Amino acid sequence: MNDAETITASAEAERRPPRVLQVLPALATGGVERGTVDLAAALAAAGWGSFIASAGGAMVREAERAGATHIELPLASKNPFVMRANVRRLASIIETHGIDIVHARSRAPAWSARAAARRTGAHFVTTFHNAYGAKTAWKRRYNAVMGAGECVIAISEFVARHAIETYGLDPARVRVVHRGIDTERFDPERVSPERMIQLARQWGLPDGLPVVMLPGRLTRWKGHEVLIAALRRLGRRELRCLIVGGGNSRYRGELEAGLKRDPPPCGVGFAEECRDMAAAYMLADIVVSASTEPEGFGRIAVEAQAMGRPVIATAHGGALETVVPGETGWLVPPGDPAALAAAIAEALDLLPEERLALADRAQAHVRQNFTVARMTEQTIAIYEELLGIGARALGSVAA
Repeated sequence: MNDAETITASAEAERRPPRVLQVLPALATGGVERGTVDLAAALAAAGWGSFIASAGGAMVREAERAGATHIELPLASKNPFVMRANVRRLASIIETHGIDIVHARSRAPAWSARAAARRTGAHFVTTFHNAYGAKTAWKRRYNAVMGAGECVIAISEFVARHAIETYGLDPARVRVVHRGIDTERFDPERVSPERMIQLARQWGLPDGLPVVMLPGRLTRWKGHEVLIAALRRLGRRELRCLIVGGGNSRYRGELEAGLKRDPPPCGVGFAEECRDMAAAYMLADIVVSASTEPEGFGRIAVEAQAMGRPVIATAHGGALETVVPGETGWLVPPGDPAALAAAIAEALDLLPEERLALADRAQAHVRQNFTVARMTEQTIAIYEELLGIGARALGSVAA
């Protein structure tokens, strides 16, 4: 390309809308994937070029229907030879499509994406989705790539502090952008009685009994054993506990064996993955998030508040930022069955007018702070800052 062609190409790049490539292992279901698709849709709606590279998955069609271009690459692989080949593949995509910003959302793809961005001169952004463990020097080095972005997005103040303290990041490069949920989907007014009846029948829920629900992946750190111990302490028979979510079948067997040996007075049931969580929340009188390890954000507590359900969460991680104790729900110490039992009793004993007032506060709290629109607007503002365009408000700077 001669000098005149270079000048022409540069001028054309300045005139056209910016183009963003998000990079992650796959587009299966999950919080990272949901945020990727939501942002891809917002970029397309705003007239930006919206691209995603991943190994594919169930959410590809949704992303493409929203106006994004999906490019399939083996980005879920941690094989060093595949990762090295992905550098070349991503660099080719960046050059072919004129990508301005590469946004890496996971560690293995981030290594390839960073090298490709350096090779092509594209801007590089990362998102810390959790407080990644760094118990060994090798793990710390592997995780550190998530702090290599020109701008590092953290999904909560908790994650931002972890990134700064553990990896020595300059706070000026870190932006907090809380995850957002779809408040149209998670709106009690939009859930029909038919959807609730169908789920109640599918799960065999008896009429007239309060339901305590713990949604989430079936894994030990989600605190199922703590909830069951709390139900034993609570001692109430006229109650139904429902554990919603698939996962580790061996762990479920352990839980079921424990329930047989020492059952709580109330019934405890299990439900596999649920595709209509909005209706599921409407069946719950109380939603519990009993995680024994801190969550980076804690989507369950936010979704339940959006549905106007009383929420009890453990007082660490992102829950400290999403639940206002005494106003929109309860926070209890992690791994404390006695405190959890007391909070369940208090929530069950709310008067109808108290439940309504709590629901109103919780819904207003979510709609003000944790919407998809807010998340995508703040992220696009960060892109604009990198590109030197616009003057929109940024997400909060981590202290």
